[in-house]
Amino acid sequence: MAHTPTSQQTTHSINDATGTNGTTGGTTGTTGITSNTSSADSTDNTDGTAHVPNSQPNAIEIAIYHRLSKVIDPELGRSITDLGMIAAIEATPHDALPSTYDVIVHVELTVAGCPLSKTITNQINEAVAAYPDATLIPHIEVSAMSQDKLANLVAQLKAERRQNPFTKPGIKTRIFAIASGKGGVGKSSVTANLAATFAALGYDTAAIDADIYGFSLPRLFGVHTQPTNLNGMLMPVVSWGVKLMSIGMFAGSERAILWRGPRLQRSLEQFLSDVWWGSPDVLLLDMAPGTGDMAISVAQTLPNAELVVVTTPQPSASEIAVRSGLVALQVPMKVRGVVENMSYFEHKGERLEIFGHGGGQRVSEQLTRALGYDVPLLAQLPLEPQIREIDDSGRPAVLTPSGELADTPLAAQFTTLAQSLMSSAK
Repeated sequence: MAHTPTSQQTTHSINDATGTNGTTGGTTGTTGITSNTSSADSTDNTDGTAHVPNSQPNAIEIAIYHRLSKVIDPELGRSITDLGMIAAIEATPHDALPSTYDVIVHVELTVAGCPLSKTITNQINEAVAAYPDATLIPHIEVSAMSQDKLANLVAQLKAERRQNPFTKPGIKTRIFAIASGKGGVGKSSVTANLAATFAALGYDTAAIDADIYGFSLPRLFGVHTQPTNLNGMLMPVVSWGVKLMSIGMFAGSERAILWRGPRLQRSLEQFLSDVWWGSPDVLLLDMAPGTGDMAISVAQTLPNAELVVVTTPQPSASEIAVRSGLVALQVPMKVRGVVENMSYFEHKGERLEIFGHGGGQRVSEQLTRALGYDVPLLAQLPLEPQIREIDDSGRPAVLTPSGELADTPLAAQFTTLAQSLMSSAK
């Protein structure tokens, strides 16, 4: 999946942008199909959304409307017809060409200058042009929704998301909290590359930068824009196929953040409840090092999260890493496994253990004994300068510049890691 750039949005702080949940305020819109015959020639459609005229052009309008119901808004993950974005469809015979019609589609985007408007209009063009029973010439007219219509849409969407969507019964999303005992072990790099791997493998993937003090995901994914503020509901920024949210995307993020427990927990709740995530297959959280306020907040807010502990080989790191896994003795989280980063350096066919060896295995064995269930060593990742160089350029190192999984041992290791996590039982 190729990198999808996004345009700069109006600056908001996270608290200003999210606001409070709204209430349902009516429907999101109607089909707006325009008839070219008199109303006497039309009959009500059984679903109540439009009038189906008897003449051929109106039959085309209805057919096109139903074809557009398969076009999905890439941010909201809903059909553009369900969202009320199709304001009208007009099909008129072309004077000079038989069985040919000009089709005007009036599209109302949720916000003016929507960064993904070209993606939507391209899909509409394809849906119209592929109509099998006549030659249709599409003409797309784009505008923005009225404030009242947008307010109704946002109220309806918020009504569905009044609470943390990731703790609802039957939720399919696998949640992996990537943790470490101390900083500097490459936890954020592991998170970014694992998220990119999941997305490249076809999983609907989201990632939250829960390291409020030391956020890294915007830089690792090359994100320099802010989330779209849709009347108080935020759209995550999509980069390299991953839906992202980080305090580092907001104004003032270059300043030191001096937050304590309650405000930290509220920031996580906002990231979960006031952002339109859709229904991702995988949610990754890049945790702050150690066992502080945010680790406790994640355990309380997402008790169904599974912990993945990242360490490096040396004892000074592995001993501290064990503590982050032992959080599971006090909160309802399961430790899924251990990842040993910077395990070795390849030099002329020889593996040099620059930081010692055995740290990941030690953490695995100690957590297995302490927790009473198997906590496997899931991966041993190499120390490679190009990983840092590629990550710092704004592209996860497992991906090619076109967004596909690279044909490298590192990408193969992350693929194995991702598949292992998804194949294991919760």
